[in-house]
Amino acid sequence: MTSSEIRKAYLDFFAARGHSVVPSAPLLPENDPTTLFTGSGMQPMVPFLLGEPHPSGTRIADAQKCFRSQDIEEVGDNRHTTFFEMLGNWSLGDYFKREQVAWMFEFLTRELSLDPSRLYVTVFRGNDQIARDEETVAYWKEAFASVGMSAEAVDFSERDGMESGRIFYYDEKKNWWSRSGIPNAMPVGEPGGPDTEMFWDFGAERRLHETSAFASGPCHVNCDCGRFVEIGNNVFMQYKRTESGFELLPKQNVDFGGGLERMAAAVGDDPDMFRIDLFDRARSAVESVTAKMYGANSDETFAFRVMLDHLRAATFLIADGVLPSNKDQGYYVRRLIRRAVRFGNKIGAKDAFCGTVASAYVETYREAYPELVDKSEIIVSEMTKEEAKFKASLDKGLREFEKSFAKTGAVLGVDAFNLYQSYGFPWELTEELALEHGQVVDRAVFRDEFKKHQELSRAGSEQKFAGGLADHSAEVVRLHTATHMLHCALRQVLGDHVLQRGSNITAERLRFDFSHPERMTQEQIRQVEDIVNEHIRKALPVHFEIVDLEEAKRRGAIGVFEDKYASLGGKIKVYFIGDKAAEEYFSKEVCGGPHVENTSEIGEFHIVKEEPVAAGIRRIKAIVNASTTNS
Repeated sequence: MTSSEIRKAYLDFFAARGHSVVPSAPLLPENDPTTLFTGSGMQPMVPFLLGEPHPSGTRIADAQKCFRSQDIEEVGDNRHTTFFEMLGNWSLGDYFKREQVAWMFEFLTRELSLDPSRLYVTVFRGNDQIARDEETVAYWKEAFASVGMSAEAVDFSERDGMESGRIFYYDEKKNWWSRSGIPNAMPVGEPGGPDTEMFWDFGAERRLHETSAFASGPCHVNCDCGRFVEIGNNVFMQYKRTESGFELLPKQNVDFGGGLERMAAAVGDDPDMFRIDLFDRARSAVESVTAKMYGANSDETFAFRVMLDHLRAATFLIADGVLPSNKDQGYYVRRLIRRAVRFGNKIGAKDAFCGTVASAYVETYREAYPELVDKSEIIVSEMTKEEAKFKASLDKGLREFEKSFAKTGAVLGVDAFNLYQSYGFPWELTEELALEHGQVVDRAVFRDEFKKHQELSRAGSEQKFAGGLADHSAEVVRLHTATHMLHCALRQVLGDHVLQRGSNITAERLRFDFSHPERMTQEQIRQVEDIVNEHIRKALPVHFEIVDLEEAKRRGAIGVFEDKYASLGGKIKVYFIGDKAAEEYFSKEVCGGPHVENTSEIGEFHIVKEEPVAAGIRRIKAIVNASTTNS
C-alpha cells in the first residue's frame, strides 16, 4: 500500500464506524498562545476532550499535520522527522476500550495486512493509587486470540527484557497520559488516563549492534535499538485528580494517534522511513542535484535525511503562512532551509535546489493537501530567496571566520557562536573549518553561549505569548469579542479583501493581523474605532449556532481558517453579534468561542497602534476601557 492508500484506508475505516472525518487543522494553532506549532494530533482536540461539544459529534477521525521544532537536531537517523502526519480517532464520551482495541487490531492486521506475530503492545502497570490496566490487557488477548494467537502479559523488567511476552506492563513514565505528566504531578481537577501503545517488530537482525548502548543487555519494545518502532498510541482519558486521589470521569474519552510515515514503514517492512513513497520524488530530486545516491554511505545518507525532512517541513509551514524570518515561527522556517542548504552543499549541491525539492513535495501531496498547489508559487519563491540569502551569508561568514582566525590564531567557542548568531553559520561548518586550520573549537563554550541565547529567547517568547485565549478571564473574553467587531469594521472601512491573518489576545490588549496592502490613514483608524464603539453602545446580544458549512456560507459568515472546514461534512460553530429575532447582525464569524453575552460588557474600544507585519499584512493593537462598561 502507498502512504496515500494507508491514509485513505484509515479514514474510510473509521468513517464506516460512525466517525465524522474532519480536515487537518493548520500548523499554526488557532487561539493557543502556549505553543508556536501544532505538534500532535491531540492538540486541536484538547477543548473537546475537556468537555466542549464538538460540532461534528462524538466520533471524530482525521489526518493531522504536525511539526515539532524540538526534533530538528534529532533528524538524520532512519526514523526522526520534524514534520509528520498523525492519523487520529476520538471518542468523546462514546465508545471506550473494548471497541478501540478491537478496531485498531482489525485495522492493522486486516486493512494494512500487518503480520500479528510481529505486533507487540504495552499497557499501564498501575501505581499505589490507580490499578493496573487489566481491562485493556483482556481486550488485547481477545484480539490476538481472534487470529489464533496466545498473548502473554508480563511486567517489563530491564533485567529480563522481552521474555516470552506479547503484552508488556510499563510504569507511568511510559503508559500514562495527562497534560502535566505522571499521576502525582497532576493538579486537582486535571484529567488523565492510561494508554496502550502498539509496536512493529522489524526483526532482531535490525537491532543496532554497532551502537554500544544496545550492544549488550536484553532487548525490549521501548529500548529504541532500531528493531521496534511505535506505530500508534491509544489514550484512555479515564480519571480526574481529586484532593483525595483519583475518581472516574463521568464521560470517558478515547484519543488515538498513529504516525502515517511509521505505518508506511511497517507496511513496507523497512525501518528507514525515508524510503517510503512520500519521499520518492524529493529523494530523486536531491540525487539529481548532488549526483549522489541515497544510502551509498552513512555521511551522505545523514545529509539526505536532513534535506528531505527539513524542506518538507518548510514546504508545509510556508503553505500555512509562515515565512522565513528571525522571529517566532519564521525563525524555524529559516533554520530548516538554511540547515538543508548547508548539508546540500556538503554533499555536492552546487546549484540552487530548495525550490526544486519543494516542487517535488507539492506534487506528492497535491491530492491530500491541495493548498500546497494553491500556494506553490510562494513556497518556491520563498525557498529560493532564502537559499540565495543564506549562500551570501555563508560567503560573509567565511570571510569573518578568516579575519577572526588571523587576529587570534585560534577558533574560540564564543567566535563559533557569533558566527552562528550573526551569519546563520552552523556549528558543524565552524568545526570543520577549525580542523582545516589545525584547531579544535571548545564546544562546551559554544553550548553555554547557545543556552544563554535560548533562555533569553524563551523568556521573550513566554512574555510575548503569555495569556491569550488559553486564559478565559473576563478581560480576555471581552477583547476576543472586540476582535470580531474589529474584523467586521475593518472590512466595512477598507473592503472585503480584509481577512484575519492571526491574533493574540492577553488580558491587557488584543493583537490582530489582517490582509491589507497599505498603511491605514488616521481617518480610517478613527472610522474603525467609531464603528466598533457604536455597536458596543448598541448593547447587541451575542449568541452562537451550530450549522453546516453551506448554511454558514449562505448566511454570510466569514471564517478565519475557512479552508480547514471545506471537507468537514459536519457542523461548525458560528458566533452572531446582533438582533437574533430580526436576523440583523453586525458580525457573523466562524469561531470556537468564548464570547461575552452582550456587547455592552466590552467597554470603550481604542486602537493604540497600526503597523506592518509582512508584505500585504498589517497589524493592529487595541485595548478596551472596561470602566465605561454599561452592563
